Amino acid sequence: MPTFVRTDKCDGCKGQDKTACMYICPHNLMKLDKDGSETGHAMKSFNQEPEQCWECYSCIKICPQQAIEARPYADIVPLGGSVQPLRGTDSIMWTIKFRNGTMKRFKFPIRTTPEGSIDCYGGKPAADITKIGSSGFFNHNEQKGYRDGNPAELICK
Repeated sequence: MPTFVRTDKCDGCKGQDKTACMYICPHNLMKLDKDGSETGHAMKSFNQEPEQCWECYSCIKICPQQAIEARPYADIVPLGGSVQPLRGTDSIMWTIKFRNGTMKRFKFPIRTTPEGSIDCYGGKPAADITKIGSSGFFNHNEQKGYRDGNPAELICK
């Protein structure tokens, strides 16, 4: 189910130009209502197109006030239950509250490498623009006996 912002908890990330949920949303759905003209709640974030939500939980995990929630599907959390993640420096604690009041907590580690520290092309050859049209240029040492397909060998054309 799409995310929604609890206006009683949201502080608009203390009036910054871009809130945490706006920064992280892969579909650019979160928006800050600065003057309250769109929602009636000034300096509160909101999901401007809930039907377009990918349900990736990125905004929920990053929100410093735990102001964003989603109504999970019944096969994950039965009707009347709730799911709330709490992000720490090295893990995320998921709290699931069932409708009978029972609570379960699960802790999972998160990525601990500093942002921007990954070497995407580590161990790969430097780019040679003259070979850019050659098939398999980037991974030719890793193909291990495989070759490029030949359209003439296709059964159906």
